[in-house]
Amino acid sequence: MKTKKVKIGSIYIGGGEKIAVQSMITTLPKNENSIKEILRLEKAGCDIVRFAVKDELDAKAIKGLKEKTNIPLVADIHFDYKLAIASIENGADKIRINPGNIGSDEKVKAVASCLKEYGVPVRVGANTGSIEKDFYAKYGSSAKALGESALKNVKILEKQGVNDIVISVKASSVPLMVESAEYINKRVNYPLHLGVTEAGGGEMGVIKNSIGIGSLLLKGIGDTIRVSLSGDTIDEVRTGKNILRAVGLDKNFADVIACPTCGRCEWDLMEFYQKVEKRVKDINKPIKIAVMGCVVNGPGEAKEADIGIAGGEKCVIFKKGEIIKIVEKDKIEEEFFKELEECLK
Repeated sequence: MKTKKVKIGSIYIGGGEKIAVQSMITTLPKNENSIKEILRLEKAGCDIVRFAVKDELDAKAIKGLKEKTNIPLVADIHFDYKLAIASIENGADKIRINPGNIGSDEKVKAVASCLKEYGVPVRVGANTGSIEKDFYAKYGSSAKALGESALKNVKILEKQGVNDIVISVKASSVPLMVESAEYINKRVNYPLHLGVTEAGGGEMGVIKNSIGIGSLLLKGIGDTIRVSLSGDTIDEVRTGKNILRAVGLDKNFADVIACPTCGRCEWDLMEFYQKVEKRVKDINKPIKIAVMGCVVNGPGEAKEADIGIAGGEKCVIFKKGEIIKIVEKDKIEEEFFKELEECLK
């Protein structure tokens, strides 16, 4: 289902716009280090930054963050409707709330009125820890319970005339997260925020996020993503960008492919692969580079590569499957990087 387009600060999500990569800073807005962390994320290519707002000082600090950063800022609020209003008034580009825990109808109405006055969108949703009691009793910890909990919060806002809404349904279980996002996608056309919550860190955290987020993006589901990792927030952004690249939604990078090697490999492919990766890691143009183990399959298997190399007693350099040079092993680095530079111009 094609989703509605929603404006968040200087960018749009939904409606076929570029998938936005998000992260959440580990400090509060009033902390002097929050600006530094936001700027680091900007430099890493983050599109949207979120932060917790715990008190009035945090809400007021948003104004200062806006003055010294360029990225859309999202205020994450729980329970206190006054903090939601103060965050909007101090320049938040979006807020994240669950109307169900804000309080009375009058409090929700006050937040809704402020959202409409300032033209600020809102993200609502559910995770396995915030499933509404009646849905949990009826459906247990399931996609239907998560989905209906999120949709209940959406309806509360719709009733107050709020329509710039982003939805999220998150779980630490990858299958449940995927099923819940599919459930929402079939029922409403609001932009969907994807993420595997509490995914942990390291290799397993990256795998969980990549499978959950990636499988949905391949089905055309999802408009913005946050890779939740227990670690440096820069890793969240890098992983998010790499997920978009892996599923073909970001083509402006150097894609270095390499075979896993076997007994036919007669040269140090892995060392050379790492040198190529290092050279092109900051390239922001579409180019495919192949580092192959042997000439038996190399040029053929990598015939779509803009440039490639395959090892053997002698190494061959090829472009689009056609061999352009045969070089001795002690000349491969010099000759290959000379040809690579031509391709990068």
